[in-house]
Amino acid sequence: MVVIKFVKMHGIGNDYVYVDCFDQSLAGVDLPALSRRISDRHRGIGSDGLILIAPPTPGTDADVRMEMYNADGSRGEMCGNGIRCVAKYAVEQRKVRAIEGPKGQGKEAAGESVPLSVETDRGVLSLVAFREMGAVSRVRVDMGRPILVPGEIPVKYDGARDRCVRAILEIGGQRMTVTCVSMGNPHAVTFVSDAAGFELERIGPMVERHVMFPNRVNFHVAQIHSRGEATMRTWERGSGITQACGTGACAVLVAGVLEDRLGRTALLHLPGGDLEIEWAEGANGGTVYKTGPAEESFRGEFRL
Repeated sequence: MVVIKFVKMHGIGNDYVYVDCFDQSLAGVDLPALSRRISDRHRGIGSDGLILIAPPTPGTDADVRMEMYNADGSRGEMCGNGIRCVAKYAVEQRKVRAIEGPKGQGKEAAGESVPLSVETDRGVLSLVAFREMGAVSRVRVDMGRPILVPGEIPVKYDGARDRCVRAILEIGGQRMTVTCVSMGNPHAVTFVSDAAGFELERIGPMVERHVMFPNRVNFHVAQIHSRGEATMRTWERGSGITQACGTGACAVLVAGVLEDRLGRTALLHLPGGDLEIEWAEGANGGTVYKTGPAEESFRGEFRL
């Protein structure tokens, strides 16, 4: 019998089971199968997937490595809400160089913010964790530059070479315009007049597996309230309808800017809560920043 210690955390309702691989090994464990089992909300722990918090790859300039699996066992490149929880755990468990110091003496970083870096399948991302009374409550993530070239998203599209905007998708008896963006994982965004009334449960799985998207896709419907505010809902690749998608919120803002619907900074309302997204101006499109909360739900042990 294998006993796995875990922490359940969520970022505005986007919940994952986290396993600390600094202190325990999952060598030999079928990780996709483990993710499917623990994600089951009736027979397992219940989550949108599994995230491992592990030592960084040798030679990589990062504090920790994040390895993500969706609820269906598929590997995810990145999770914007999940990485905030990784930062919370890493800071609070003193796995960050800014806190530990060069010899692990447990020195506290100055002030109430802690910089750290997380290795992901997209690369190494920079974050800042904000503490209140020693506990991390909010995290700002440098999400990097959006990827807009169709072949790199990837999406099969014969339109503009530099960005996939206003691609027409006919599916489920509907004809919709989608803007395709990658934030390290692929997203398709459509703007609607009523996000709450959109048939996401029916249309979402068809969009996810449409032939236009060779690696499947995260699908989002967004309703614009002003140039600085929007409401969105998500069908997440490999997990279905979720309370939140951090990379998706970034993709919605980028799509909104490209379609001249949103300004470069906006408050996005997701079913699980709000995220502050900024697409800074700069070379090659500029960097996207995401700020939001990270919360721990409970800890326990799972037996295989």
